[in-house]
Amino acid sequence: MKKSTLALAVAVGVLAQQAYAETQAEAKGFIEGATSTLGLRNFYINNDNRSGKPAQSLSSEWGQGFDLRFNSGYTQGTVGFGLDVIALEGIRLDTGGGSNGATKTNYSSTVFPSEATGGKNAKSVNDFGSLGLTGKVRVSQTELKIGTLLPNNPVIKANDGRLLPQTFTGGQVTSNEIKDLTLTLGQIEKAKGRNSSNDEDLSIAGANSSSDFTKGKFSNKFLYAGADYKITKDLVASYYYGELKDFYSQNFLGLVHNWAIGPGVLKSDLRYYRSRDNGANGNTSGYFTSGYYTDAAKPVTAGKVDNDLYSYLALYSVAGHTFGGGYQYTKGESDFPWLNQGDGSSNSTITDMQIQKFARAGEKTWQARYAYDFAKVGVPGLTAGVIYLHGEDIKTTTGDKSEWERDISLAYVIPEGTFKNLGFAWKNAMWRTNVATSNQDENRLIVSYSIPLL
Repeated sequence: MKKSTLALAVAVGVLAQQAYAETQAEAKGFIEGATSTLGLRNFYINNDNRSGKPAQSLSSEWGQGFDLRFNSGYTQGTVGFGLDVIALEGIRLDTGGGSNGATKTNYSSTVFPSEATGGKNAKSVNDFGSLGLTGKVRVSQTELKIGTLLPNNPVIKANDGRLLPQTFTGGQVTSNEIKDLTLTLGQIEKAKGRNSSNDEDLSIAGANSSSDFTKGKFSNKFLYAGADYKITKDLVASYYYGELKDFYSQNFLGLVHNWAIGPGVLKSDLRYYRSRDNGANGNTSGYFTSGYYTDAAKPVTAGKVDNDLYSYLALYSVAGHTFGGGYQYTKGESDFPWLNQGDGSSNSTITDMQIQKFARAGEKTWQARYAYDFAKVGVPGLTAGVIYLHGEDIKTTTGDKSEWERDISLAYVIPEGTFKNLGFAWKNAMWRTNVATSNQDENRLIVSYSIPLL
């Protein structure tokens, strides 16, 4: 054996042994390393659809949510095993026929599932919940999870904007074997909506037929893979790929940089998405997504996925103040695609706001934002913020349209004492548009409390 080959083999062996030793040291045991918390969320939402004459112009819901989580440690040994549990329960406090905005049997209510009778007087159910189990295995610095997942990366993001969080079912591998490099690989098969007890197949806007799920088109396979590399302590580069079978494939490139300027820090966030059709979406109308397709024989508003999205967000933080500005541009025939079963969803664009996403075909959006942390003036736990976005050049069959949204947030979390972690939040949003849909005002009041159990 050559000396160079022998030296390499020894080096690899030393590194492997070191990684194994570190893993052994971290493995406290299945119970000994476990953590558990009970999250309480009291959530009230009020929507006022101010134009467009919708069937239900006013809707409100109020409920109490319980989020119990148990995350085991890992058993000791070369291969460590563990189990995570998430138990969710939502209880209706005040809403009923006509006040929840429900018009169909599937997810028309914004917080609770609707009773099976449907119709304009559909009532929200009294309670709903679910239990999720996740088996996990760790070898060295690589972890496999199978079961209930809450992924959060550029191509798939669980929504937590209501009483209970959205969850997914599938498997994911995360590896940190190489210093400063995180590799992620996963497959999702089902999604459980934030207002549902049921697992559903996967879809996108335009194909999900959210008003009546029996008419929608769905898939049971979403693949994703990505890498996050820390080039320097202040610069991180990312690449991700996502593919929803029979709907779309998506490539993401991102760059995040933190730069100390004067007394503060400037954070730059640059993102690019390239989304194209996959399988049936390329030629079967039932799988088409929303947008404006100018290359058709006549103007239509549905077709195959065809979108490029470019965005940049700058945030400068100094002495408790955060000033921000950004710009996003979508290019192509379709709206920007993401996993959207029609029951409330999130994506990782810089324009995913309280009400709207600002990612329609051709849309150009600029934004300005400001936030303040009152800890700098002796009130730790109190924060406030405002964001304004304006989108224009939205492609429609009746010419280019525009929209804007203004979001205000005020939150306080008790930082210490008997009621530590007790939080209060008010979120207000106003959305206006000349696209053929309703203008909207929305208020959310949230009281939350996190109780450590283990």
